[in-house]
Formats: sequence, structure tokens, C-alpha cells
Amino acid sequence: MSAPSLQAFQDQVSELLLRHRSLLDVLSKNGQSSASVNRAVVKAVTECGCIELHASKQVFEPGDTLEQAKETAGTHVEGELCENCREVIGSELGRELFYMSALCNLLNIDMDEVVVKESQKCATLGLFNLS
Repeated sequence: MSAPSLQAFQDQVSELLLRHRSLLDVLSKNGQSSASVNRAVVKAVTECGCIELHASKQVFEPGDTLEQAKETAGTHVEGELCENCREVIGSELGRELFYMSALCNLLNIDMDEVVVKESQKCATLGLFNLS
């Protein structure tokens, strides 16, 4: 079974969204689902312990190449998500994607176009995209 396209998913969400059809409802549910993703990641650290955070200042040497800088930059994450935490976080990300799709539907925005434009921007701006 192949994965559905963004458009197919967006169409599916449009058919399923009944209870929270108001833009304000969808905005609040989108924010709530984002917070749930964050909470699930925090629980993976603080309750399960399958991953740990060891955060410190990112240090880049002035003479480093971009490749050297990528190797130097860390994620601050040590360990791997256990199967349970991976499932919970994946589920929360799915719910967040659902409400993002609902928001796109209510505002008549095509998610495929959003992805294409963002990809083009990333290709054009490269590393300067996330400043």
C-alpha cells in the first residue's frame, strides 16, 4: 500500500472534519496538537528516559567549511526513541498534520503547493533559509 499524497490526505480530512469546522476551532486544535507533540517528546526524556538531552552552546569555528560546521553542530539528543515513544510521538504528529490540513482546507490552501514552494525556497536559500 502506497502512502497517500498530500492532496488525497487533505481531501480525506475535509470529508472527516465535522465537529471543529470553525476556523477558530481549527486554530485552537492545531495549537493544542502542537503542544501535545512537544509534551510527548518531553515525556520521552523525563518519564521514559529512552532519549536524553545534553544541551550546550553550539560552537562554530570561523574557518570551518559548511560540511565541518554540519558535523560539529549537535542535536543535543542522545539515545534512540523506544518503540512506545516513537508510536506516541508519531500519533501526535499525525494529529498535528490533520489539523494543519484542516487549516489549509478552510483557507483554501493546497498543501502540495506549500511543500513545493517551501522546497524551492530551501533550494534557493540553502542554509540561509532558517535564519
